[in-house]
Amino acid sequence: MKCIAMIPARYAATRFPAKLMQKLGNKTVIHHTYDNTVATGLFDEVIVVTDSAVIYDEITGNDGNAIMSIKEHESGSDRIAEAVEKIDVEIVVNVQGDEPFVQKSPLEKLLNVFEGEQGKSVQVASLMQVLKEQKYIDDPNYVKVAVDKQMNSLFFSRSVIPYPRNKQIAPIYYEHIGVYAFRKQALMNFTKWPITPLEAAEKIECLRYLEYGIPLKMVVTEYMGVEIDTPEDLQRAEKLLK
Repeated sequence: MKCIAMIPARYAATRFPAKLMQKLGNKTVIHHTYDNTVATGLFDEVIVVTDSAVIYDEITGNDGNAIMSIKEHESGSDRIAEAVEKIDVEIVVNVQGDEPFVQKSPLEKLLNVFEGEQGKSVQVASLMQVLKEQKYIDDPNYVKVAVDKQMNSLFFSRSVIPYPRNKQIAPIYYEHIGVYAFRKQALMNFTKWPITPLEAAEKIECLRYLEYGIPLKMVVTEYMGVEIDTPEDLQRAEKLLK
């Protein structure tokens, strides 16, 4: 089963412009993400796909593999789909460029859901982790996901889900980590569908899959480090790096 990792990397970012080129220790954020993805040893190939000559030069200048997007894209999935359209591959893993502390174990668990008889029905899978601090549960920058008993996604939201109306029950809150694995055909189908109402409202691209009837198989991971969305996240990452 040929598997590649694609790292979509935009230079512009609404909350934290040029975040991928910020220094974290002695490397940029995107350089950490690329090197740590390669270091897992799980992939036949690791490629950064970007709209930015600055990011392209950062990766290729450090002996990495990068390609430039040809078109403008609404989402990282669209950017990846353009890049893999002519590549012979079965499973494509989308590693977010702002996840510098990529580790092998979570990605290995993600790939494992495609194995065996049960895995044949999985079209898309993604990672999540338990949120325990209320400030993160309430924070709209942390996308929450609700799942069924088989760990298939029911809904993604920036709001608090589930809403704790019954104070006698302590629900588990999961943060969706933007690391995806797709069967190539599922990814190509995604790019042909127009943006859906829930996706447009929440600004969460994986809601498009749900609105077209495809659940995501969610995989719990205990640790993924820090996603760099704000300058405060970069400060947290610097502490973790030390």
